[in-house]
Amino acid sequence: FYTISIILGTVAFSYGSVPMYKMICQTTGWGGQPVRTHGAGGTSTDEDLASRLIPVTDAPRIRVTFSSSVSDVLPWKFVPQQREVRVLPGETALAFYTATNNSEHDIIGVATYSVTPAQVAPYFSKIQCFCFEEQRLNAGETVDMPVFFYLDPDLLNDLNMKGIETVTLNYTFFSKFPFPDGRWGGADGWAEAKYDQNGQLKGIPNVS
Repeated sequence: FYTISIILGTVAFSYGSVPMYKMICQTTGWGGQPVRTHGAGGTSTDEDLASRLIPVTDAPRIRVTFSSSVSDVLPWKFVPQQREVRVLPGETALAFYTATNNSEHDIIGVATYSVTPAQVAPYFSKIQCFCFEEQRLNAGETVDMPVFFYLDPDLLNDLNMKGIETVTLNYTFFSKFPFPDGRWGGADGWAEAKYDQNGQLKGIPNVS
């Protein structure tokens, strides 16, 4: 019974570690993960969120730049539409990324994101974001993906933020693919595509 309990506990921990890590990172900003805003599933009230969305006009504007990358096995083009925006603490900003599926098959991707420098992450709050959600693009389809965010005014009281004038938001898209017969496989219902010895993608036929 002890052995079975240890095995079951290990399996449960392995499945729960990913969402737990995601929750901790989004709550604390650990690992450069932007904090989930109060209005996006948090426990604070709308009044508390509104009180933070007041631009601090006497503070210097912060330059927010955008970057992107794509997994080697994902045949997508994924780029930010703007190179940068300049925002005040407490001021909301809207940015867009564009993704194009360059393959001949419908593909689902999932994006992760991070903020640098890492000490900015606890103050980078998203209101709307496409991260951690399945994004299905049909063959040859192009879509615009919005990011609605703000920098929490509390950063002005943090000594670690002194001298920081530029923040970079980076998104990386990873791939999840269907089997050739249309089924979805894998322990979590998905099959990850891999390169074969000839440099071709396995899991999706006729995709180079």
